[in-house]
Amino acid sequence: MTPSPISQVSLAHAADLPRLFDVWHLSVRATHDFLADNDIAFLSPFVRDELARVTAERLLHVLRADDGVAYAFLCVEHAKIEMLFVHPERRGSGAGSALVRHAIASLQATAVDVNEHNTQAHGFYRHLGFLDASRSERDPFGKPFPILHLKLAETG
Repeated sequence: MTPSPISQVSLAHAADLPRLFDVWHLSVRATHDFLADNDIAFLSPFVRDELARVTAERLLHVLRADDGVAYAFLCVEHAKIEMLFVHPERRGSGAGSALVRHAIASLQATAVDVNEHNTQAHGFYRHLGFLDASRSERDPFGKPFPILHLKLAETG
């Protein structure tokens, strides 16, 4: 019997960083069609730095293929999903859902921010029980990409 993806979540290592950046880059290209090339170029150094920081602080969780290569990753800080990216070849495989379930069950995640223009991600999180809580006109860099702030629906 094959273990479920959620049971295969592990921590990222420094050696994973080049691959994780590639996963981020390919995922953004596949899902963030509202970003221009110069927007992605602007974000790239920040993402590299953040990936290195959260890996060093043991906050980056990954799913790996049978060969050990990471294909999806998640970061949760202060009960908020800060990063969730899946390699485009693995989209629709349940990897994202498995990581969100891990974030909720094991990392106590209760919030996530989504670019308003990323309607697929917004629908994905709503399907998994997150509700719109508020909206910001600009992203954290002050760019005109509105952000939706979602909170996990109360259960129980």
